[in-house]
Amino acid sequence: MTLPVLIVTIILSLLKILVSCLPTDAVNWIISKFKIHSEISGGNAIVTFDGKRLEGEEKIQVINYFNSTRFLKGNHIFPGNEELFLHPDNSGTPLVIDTKRGKKDVRLFLYIYSDRVDVVKRYKKKLISYSLFSDSLQERSMPLIRNLV
Repeated sequence: MTLPVLIVTIILSLLKILVSCLPTDAVNWIISKFKIHSEISGGNAIVTFDGKRLEGEEKIQVINYFNSTRFLKGNHIFPGNEELFLHPDNSGTPLVIDTKRGKKDVRLFLYIYSDRVDVVKRYKKKLISYSLFSDSLQERSMPLIRNLV
């Protein structure tokens, strides 16, 4: 009876030491798997506004603005209310960013307001909504978007 308990105790102790001594890169990789708001690389992203594809400097600028935003809060989506988040009232035309996260295709809808940026992330059959704060997107990209229309 004592031998199995001793073996289990040793295995659990080794597991505890292994988990508590993970290298920084491994910890960052694990944390990145659970991030809601992850950064986008410009190489594999397609940015569109009102059906027009942004290219070159405009695309890089929008992606840099998006990557430098601050997370405000997550919005809970109740089943059946998905369309309210995808097509909100008085929101205007969203910026749409198509990108890949690992093997998954991810589509981000950015609804820009004066006090926040609402993001609706769609991948597989899941829908996640959250709000961001970004002076750059809220102020500087509005003239850019108005020029495209």
